[in-house]
Amino acid sequence: MTASLLVLNGPNLNLLGTRDPEAYGTASLDAIETELDASFSSVEFDFRQHNGEGALIDSLHDAHEQNRDGIVLNPGGYTHTSVALRDAVDAIAPPTVEVHLSNVHAREDFRRTSRIAPVCVGQVSGFGAAGYHMAVRYFLQWT
Repeated sequence: MTASLLVLNGPNLNLLGTRDPEAYGTASLDAIETELDASFSSVEFDFRQHNGEGALIDSLHDAHEQNRDGIVLNPGGYTHTSVALRDAVDAIAPPTVEVHLSNVHAREDFRRTSRIAPVCVGQVSGFGAAGYHMAVRYFLQWT
């Protein structure tokens, strides 16, 4: 069975590999996507990254219209601020797993609250790029 997943990354994640490697690691977003493709041949991936909130919401709506099996979402800084992104996740059918490279609960106070997590099936935080793999495995195992 082939799963169809949207892997959606938010603001500044296009800078992975060079932006604060102590917090986010040294792998680029392209490298993470290539590794996911190589690791999960039974998954049809749609990889997207947007810095703007509206484009992220449009991608979530697209995933709903395309009947994706699930969404792996790293909302970046919008995790803590975007009611609109939260409402978009809540309004669509595909289940969503929220992913963060760093352990957001061990960082600044403002990063410890996610507006997105309550409308997701789960959250993976602090395992670097492996968190994306964990989220994909969830969909392969439970959906």
